[in-house]
Amino acid sequence: MAGLATTLGSGAMTNSISDIVEADVLLVIGSNTTESHPVLSLQMKKAVRQHGAKLILIDPRRIELAQFATLHLRQRPGSDVALVNAMAHVILREGLEKRAFIEERTEGFEAFESMVHDWTPERAANISGVPEEQIAEAARMYANAEAAAIFWAMGITQHTTGTDNVKSLANLAMLCGHVGRPGTGLNPLRGQNNVQGACDMGGLVNVFPGYQPVADEKVRRKFADAWSVPYESLSPDPGLTVTEIMDAALEGKIKAIYIMGENPMLSDPNLHHVEEALRAVEFLVVQDIFINETAELADVLLAGVSFAEKSGTFTNTERRVHLIRPALKPVGDARPDWQIVNDLAARMGADWSYSNPSEIFSELADVTPQYGGMSHQRLESGGLQWPCPSPDHTGTQILHVGKFVRGLGLFSAIDYIEPAELPDETYPFILSTGRVLFHWHGGTLSRRSPGLDSLAPEAEIEIHPEDAERIGIFAGQSVQVRSRRGEVVAKALVTERSPPGTVFMTFHYAEAAANLLTPNHIDPVAKIPEYKVSAVSIETFESAAAE
Repeated sequence: MAGLATTLGSGAMTNSISDIVEADVLLVIGSNTTESHPVLSLQMKKAVRQHGAKLILIDPRRIELAQFATLHLRQRPGSDVALVNAMAHVILREGLEKRAFIEERTEGFEAFESMVHDWTPERAANISGVPEEQIAEAARMYANAEAAAIFWAMGITQHTTGTDNVKSLANLAMLCGHVGRPGTGLNPLRGQNNVQGACDMGGLVNVFPGYQPVADEKVRRKFADAWSVPYESLSPDPGLTVTEIMDAALEGKIKAIYIMGENPMLSDPNLHHVEEALRAVEFLVVQDIFINETAELADVLLAGVSFAEKSGTFTNTERRVHLIRPALKPVGDARPDWQIVNDLAARMGADWSYSNPSEIFSELADVTPQYGGMSHQRLESGGLQWPCPSPDHTGTQILHVGKFVRGLGLFSAIDYIEPAELPDETYPFILSTGRVLFHWHGGTLSRRSPGLDSLAPEAEIEIHPEDAERIGIFAGQSVQVRSRRGEVVAKALVTERSPPGTVFMTFHYAEAAANLLTPNHIDPVAKIPEYKVSAVSIETFESAAAE
């Protein structure tokens, strides 16, 4: 993510959850907030109901948040850049931009202005399906607000143009000066617990902890000294992403894979491809709390423990670092992940001497500027938001106050690019995937809860009544969903929640794994798969069986 977004590393919220209620306008795009982030969504509802905020919802589906929206723009999946560029066009055409902010705090504006000049609402309407009047109304509403905040989730990032989508939103925020103040900002909502913390700790292929680039010689020397390892042992080359690892395994370049707390046999795209890759490696290790679909393929299983059985820290979506404490004793031979990794390192010749997570965190704070002022002892008194660079620092509620971390915020000239796979005569529907309130990710935990599983016991596919009538499908009927990569059977949920031509499935169900259908096309920068746009066909299960 370039410009403003680059300074956020993995994509942390610029603002805090508590100041959502201070926004005059909330722009929510690509986030089914009430189901994927139900606690945070309460603040959005409160902002609308109790504080008079206006909500602009940009989402193809009529999700629950639409009930709170002043304006609901139902765009075609994958058309986000066209839509946001057209909003910027209207703002500039009508002189609603904040020129003082642009001149004092940004660069690259001329190239951006030139790019959006031809992105009229009429042009964007032809691509996105959103009426041009709605595009213009949304632009005016966002630009004229005293304080407006943008929120997004994986509905924006899980595209081959995910990076472009985020850059476009950063452009919009800078264009209107909605950065660095309460009730404003760019606020990506992280999809899983402690995803933010994992990224902060260097769980990305191109950075050390604190988003310090592996390509930077000074950074490598810093970590070599801190870890007492030879400088030459720290490579300047980025590693492989998840999808790239699978490709490399099939090419014979990856001989072993160590998977911790992840179930790629359900959550990765193009699952036939994933299974082939995992079976191809010589050695597969899985460290988890249950045996899942990936663990069934493993050569060695290492028994970790759940969040309730270990101590350490979690970092949430607003950059707040919390101390966690064990509520239960580990079951059987299961052990905390850090102990397993520590012992494995010792057997491989490393001289690690950590005796508890607090010591590990202390080392982290020494090498990670954003965490420099934190310690387990200090976190006993409550969570802190990074950056917190010194022991006397109180944490940072809002980023980019007065000045961007990179100096000037960088506008990006982003043009629209079509999704990698579009509908055709053979596969006439666009499939988008996501979540429901009652299950979490691959269902490894939630589907073991009888209460939760009874609320959402089986896979469904949302299909609009017009499409269902045309195909001859009735509610509750089993249907076969096919793509160029595979097929699954699911129950038809006939509803106007999904628009005509678009269908929706969750990926929680191994027996109807939606990711058997999704492609492994990726964003060229962030390397995120395009889960949100897949071309599929649908027919009754009886018709499919007769073929």
